[in-house]
Order: sequence, then structure tokens, then C-alpha cells
Amino acid sequence: MRAELYLFIATLLAALGWIASKLVVLEMPGEAFIAIRFLLASLVLLPFCYKHVVKLRLKQVLLACGVGVFLGLALQVWVYAVSISSSLSEGAFIMSLAMIIAPVTSWMLFQVKPNKAFWLALPVSMMGMMLLTLGNGWQVDTSQLYFLLAAVLLSIHFVLNKKISNQITPLVSICLQLFTVGIVGVGYVGFTQDYAFEFSSNLIFWFVISTILATSIRYLLQTMGQYSVKMETAALIMILEPIWTMMLSVTMLDETLELQKALGGSVIFLSLFLYIKLSRRYALMAK
Repeated sequence: MRAELYLFIATLLAALGWIASKLVVLEMPGEAFIAIRFLLASLVLLPFCYKHVVKLRLKQVLLACGVGVFLGLALQVWVYAVSISSSLSEGAFIMSLAMIIAPVTSWMLFQVKPNKAFWLALPVSMMGMMLLTLGNGWQVDTSQLYFLLAAVLLSIHFVLNKKISNQITPLVSICLQLFTVGIVGVGYVGFTQDYAFEFSSNLIFWFVISTILATSIRYLLQTMGQYSVKMETAALIMILEPIWTMMLSVTMLDETLELQKALGGSVIFLSLFLYIKLSRRYALMAK
């Protein structure tokens, strides 16, 4: 039961990270925020795994860092979408589609065909996306496209991360990947214009919340939880993240959520639930 509690808390911290990130990028460029946030987060995790890190072979380090590059790209796109979005709730539900997109990604990269559950859940998720984007006619917000692109990149990260999971322990892999995300951010900032911003007490507060709680502790709890429970159980708990994000954005950011878009988010949530439950059922039937 402790592992399930770890995952439950991780979803709350992840949702808090959405709010903290939105408040930070109001005062600080998103690219610099990602770079500093994830470099510091990796350093916070390092004391827990440095003995294992130094024992890794060069190939293992390169594998973890290579996977981290895709996480870094996904997060750079994500933070830009957050900075221009007027609805974090929509973004959270769109990002959750990475779980549905991942089977297609695996099919394209490694010729692993999606299971029956995917084909049943796909039209439901597409219906949810249509409800999110259909307002007065077909209206697709720019931030929605960026959130969708980030979800695609995140699905690549999911697939590649799964591939290396049997070669590197989760905590070591996450530490290296978070460090790589920071380096990707530093590289992006370095090749673009100089960013000038001032540190305020509000910025520092939400930056610390984002870095310590929503990144380091969140990923540590998530890793500890995923290590101890079945994948299906972990996935079911983790899809609570967009629900918490919606609740926090409404209460803390005074975000208004139209009934149709709330319904769209609910349909996407349903598609994820169906995908996980049906995948589990088909796996049991195949035994």
C-alpha cells in the first residue's frame, strides 16, 4: 500500500508542478527555467545514487543521456506551450495522450504492433481531443498544437526509456536523464538570445516548489512506487495527474473551464482508463 501512496503523492506533486511552472514562466523565460530546474533537480537526486553512477559503463551513460535528450525536447516544447496557454487543464489532458500515442511510436520505431486495447481506446481519445478543440467551429489554439507535439516527443521518451529499463536502475537513469534535460536547456539558451530577468520573492518561491517538490521528490516517489507495484496499477494512478491539474488551475489560477472542454478532458481520461484496463485483461487472457 505504501507504493500506491507514493504514486498518489507523485501525481499531486506533478499537478502542482504545472501551476508552479506557469507562475514561474510569467517572470522567467521558459527555456532558462527548464535548464536550471532540471540541473538542480538532478543534483538533488545525485546523493541517492552517485555510487551507482560512477560504476556505469560509458555505453550505459550514453543510453540514459540519449533518452534524456527526448525528454529535454519534450519539456522545452511543453514549457513554451505552458507560457502561451490560457488553459493548463486542456494542456494536462492533451499531454496525458502520450500514453495512447506510445504504442504507435513503438510500432514505428521497433515494429511492435499495438494491442487490441489501443485500437479500442484510440477513437475515444480522438473524440476527447475534438471536444477540446471544437468551439464555435473548428478552433485549434496554438498552445494545443504545442502540447500535442510535446506529447508525441514524450511518447518517444516513454518507449526508449522502457527499452533501457533492464540495463540501468530507475533512479540512476532518472538522475542522468534530468541532468541531460538541463544540459539540453542550457544548449538551447546558449544558441538563442540572451535572457534578462529579475529574481523576485514570488519567482524564487515557485521555482523552489517546482524544482524540489515537483521534480526531485516527485520523480523519486514515482520511481519508488513504480518499482514496487504492477505497471497497470501504476499507470491507473498516474492518470490522476490531469484531474489534479484541472482542480488546481481552477482554484489557484482562477481558470474557467467550459462544460464542453471539461467533457473533452473526461473523455480523454476515459480513453486512458479503457486502454489500461483492457490491456491488462487481454494480457491475462493471453496467458
